[in-house]
Amino acid sequence: MSERRVKVADHAVGGAGEVLATIGLGSCVAIMLHAPKARIGALAHALLPDDGMVRGVHPPAKFAATSVPLLVSDLRAKGVSEPLVAKLVGGAAMFANLLRTGGVNMGERNIEAARAALKLADIPLVGEDVGGDYGRSVYFTPDDGMVVVRSLRGGDRVL
Repeated sequence: MSERRVKVADHAVGGAGEVLATIGLGSCVAIMLHAPKARIGALAHALLPDDGMVRGVHPPAKFAATSVPLLVSDLRAKGVSEPLVAKLVGGAAMFANLLRTGGVNMGERNIEAARAALKLADIPLVGEDVGGDYGRSVYFTPDDGMVVVRSLRGGDRVL
């Protein structure tokens, strides 16, 4: 199998014989969409919940809210017409002990934005490994939809 790395604020579509990987998720979220019958999938590494926090033009994969429509569009462009399912990983509170009471937990905001975007697109969330206070790396096999989540603190987990 060939591994394709997806960097922060980027995305990729893959199929048979490929693994889409993203390394070092902290407060970021990895959003994976899978078309089980077509055996194809897409992954985005979203840094922020939405574009309301930054100025200028940025890639849609940078934001959880715009990553979902982007991935759907890419999969539809590849001829996928079947219903999709989603998995979500990340959104940790990496520095929770440094936040003041009531401070912004970017990880939680990313999780909420991703869930809202999936709900808006009517895509069921069938697996997740989110929250906590530790980083993760993701290895997504679009052929079968398997997601392996690796973490020093949490070990390996299969979604």
